[in-house]
Amino acid sequence: MSHPVNSFPISILDLVPVREGGTTKDALDEMVTIAQHVEKLCYRRFWLSEHHNTATLASSATAILISKVLENTESIQVGSGGIMLPNHTPLVVAEQFGTLETLHPGRLNLGLGRAPGTDMQTAHALRRTTQETAFAFPQDVVELQNYLKPFEEQGPVRAHPGVGTAVPIYILGSSTSSAQLAARFGLPYVFAAHFAPQQLEQALQIYRNQFEPSEYLTEPYVMVCVNVIGADSNEQAEILSTSADQFYLNVVRGSKNLLKPPLDTMDGQWSYREEMMVRGMSQYTFKGDEETIGERLGAFVADLQIDEVIAVSYIYDQEKRKRSFEILKQAADRFNVTQQHSASSSI
Repeated sequence: MSHPVNSFPISILDLVPVREGGTTKDALDEMVTIAQHVEKLCYRRFWLSEHHNTATLASSATAILISKVLENTESIQVGSGGIMLPNHTPLVVAEQFGTLETLHPGRLNLGLGRAPGTDMQTAHALRRTTQETAFAFPQDVVELQNYLKPFEEQGPVRAHPGVGTAVPIYILGSSTSSAQLAARFGLPYVFAAHFAPQQLEQALQIYRNQFEPSEYLTEPYVMVCVNVIGADSNEQAEILSTSADQFYLNVVRGSKNLLKPPLDTMDGQWSYREEMMVRGMSQYTFKGDEETIGERLGAFVADLQIDEVIAVSYIYDQEKRKRSFEILKQAADRFNVTQQHSASSSI
């Protein structure tokens, strides 16, 4: 399935949330159904996150989930948003993604993050060391890149499969340090504005100003992850968005509630301080009907010169979630920004 000529690239990040009243198996089945749905809509990518020690998200075994989605789709790019590299040795990641690339050539993306995606106790259980492995992130990225290079560029330790697969790598982050790293390595940069928006504009400026062309990328490529709640009316979108509000309230409170059904209103559900914290965290949430999302998200993309949008959508009802992605794609097709991004459209 090819993408429409000059279409603005829209992608999905799925954290595989477990819904209240549902099971983890339901969440995994819904992941596949959503991936198949957005593939038919000509979305560019379907990425899966890595989180640990939380019953609310079923995305801990990220490479296995990516394999499941690849097996049940035909053309959409599938990958990690991201693999939290401090939790893994680069060799193991190279072997896993080299295997996936061998099984599904040309469809795999490898997004890398430096955070553990969990609490520090769990991070220790994952890598079984008290050493702060996040500090080794730049060296680990280089090591991982090397494992994926041609045979003649390998050292004595090789990733089989992995050698010569050249799986495309993306740097994920929510800070200026990740922007500097992506720029120095000449890699695409993905900013997590869906939950950590504070340094978005500064990070993008640093990435573009410091970008060094590489064998992987000749000019900067910016992807930004945002929250999207699409509906047939603005009023309906407001109601649907209360599931996301409750999800982020979980984060603020440190609670472990499953994804909850929408409410008529959030009044009485949170304190003023909690509401401000949730609003700050989810600042880049675009909700409404097709026209509203098209105007607001389109202005956001044009203002920050974004090359690709990745959407996160915490909607309880799966049919309404599918409809939201339909509305987002229709809204994206209204963007009048395609000419600015045509040079990068093959990333």
